[in-house]
Amino acid sequence: MSDQTVYFIQISDTHVGPSPGYTNHGAFALPAVQRLVDRINQLPIRPDFVVHTGDVTTDPHPDSYALARETFARLRVPIYFVRGNHDSAADIKEYLTMGPKSELHGGDDRLVYAFEMKGFRFLVLDSKGSPESDPQGYLPEAQLIMLQKEIAAAGPPLVIFMHHPALPMDSPWMDANMLIVNGEEIHKALRTAQDRVRAVFFGHIHQSIQTMRDGILYVAAASSFLQFSSWPTDETVHHLEDEQPGFNFVRLMPQQTMIRQHRFPQP
Repeated sequence: MSDQTVYFIQISDTHVGPSPGYTNHGAFALPAVQRLVDRINQLPIRPDFVVHTGDVTTDPHPDSYALARETFARLRVPIYFVRGNHDSAADIKEYLTMGPKSELHGGDDRLVYAFEMKGFRFLVLDSKGSPESDPQGYLPEAQLIMLQKEIAAAGPPLVIFMHHPALPMDSPWMDANMLIVNGEEIHKALRTAQDRVRAVFFGHIHQSIQTMRDGILYVAAASSFLQFSSWPTDETVHHLEDEQPGFNFVRLMPQQTMIRQHRFPQP
């Protein structure tokens, strides 16, 4: 077991557009990401890395990834990217620089890899579903088998990153449209290794939400761009134009996981 502490930042759903002036529902994507990077660089504790849990861009356009690359290059620590339902795995690999890692999928059609740091193992999965099922996600059989093998073996504490939530979010429109369709299979696999799995971090829902089931902690980060309403009474999607963007500051300790939720003013 690791006897060290890992600090990392979880960001998500930046939705950078193809131009600096790109907006959606009155929110400017790029200025928000620029402010987010500034906030991370100004933290009193230097994190070991940043992880982006998907939807780097709104559309997989080269100009969008070029702006994202320029912005994230200003970070003073390594960054890792998860593929969101709006992202292209090939474009992330081509345009964005990440920290040291081991590729677990050989092609450009999926973004699946792992890295280790201070006695912890981090596994990045690609849950992008088919165009017909979008925005729902799906974890392909090959990745599910890989996950089952990963957690069946003895190893260091394990943290998993993916884009879609595996479990219901207590919001009718989210549960109908935003989940991984085989999320129960993922959870069933993780449950067999709950002593090793420290947490599953995801994005997609544009809210900072935590839920625990069978000893497995699932954590979402607020979007740096625009927040979604997620109340149990919400039958359709609502954009919360007055709710601030944010990020999660995570501390992994030998016997404890701590998550600080941070918000910052929308530019």
